[in-house]
Amino acid sequence: MRALRILLIVAVVLGGLFVAADRLAVGMAESEAADKIKSSEGLAETPDVSIKGFPFLTQALSRELDEVDVTMNGVTASSAGRSLRISRLTAELRDVKLNDSFSSAVADSATGSAHLGYDDLSQASSEGVAVSYGGRDQVGKSQVKVTAGVSILGRTVKRSVLSTVSVTGDDTIRLHADDIPGAGIPGLENLVRGKIDFDRKIDGLPEGMKLDKVVTTQDGVDVSVVGRQVELAG
Repeated sequence: MRALRILLIVAVVLGGLFVAADRLAVGMAESEAADKIKSSEGLAETPDVSIKGFPFLTQALSRELDEVDVTMNGVTASSAGRSLRISRLTAELRDVKLNDSFSSAVADSATGSAHLGYDDLSQASSEGVAVSYGGRDQVGKSQVKVTAGVSILGRTVKRSVLSTVSVTGDDTIRLHADDIPGAGIPGLENLVRGKIDFDRKIDGLPEGMKLDKVVTTQDGVDVSVVGRQVELAG
């Protein structure tokens, strides 16, 4: 019985050492991944990287990770030749397979979201256009309020409309006004829509990722993304 107790104690101690080594290894891997993301994306803040699943060492040896969660702040994307700041970007990558050199990976599936502030959306819009919260319409579609100065007979007149925000294609956000005040005036509707209706293609999405839907909130717009067989560069 004493020998059994000794073996049990040894097993517990070795198990504890293995767990400690495993947690140390995963912490180092998370830190290195965060530094690489910060450098490649030119971020001011170090992102948060969390590698799920236990044990990590077994996953690393097989080059297959159960789940990797990433949160980044202040990411800059390109949209229609303009910079678009994404204040917060989150991603959950599942069944991630690493290549032999650990320099790239493919996630079997991915979900995430990007939060865009209204100030950032305004800067990415056409000159003189301001975007703010517009609530929901009667059927629950997300809306924003778009204000723009329009030149009419030599005078600049400000017009504000409620525009529906939606996703078109796999990588484009669309703003479209349902109604234009004074649309009965010849040429006015086309003039106003030329300023406030627009599509913004989000460049730089990883291969396999696409925009899913858009939801407006009082402090910005949340865009959800989904993906299958998402390719990730190291």
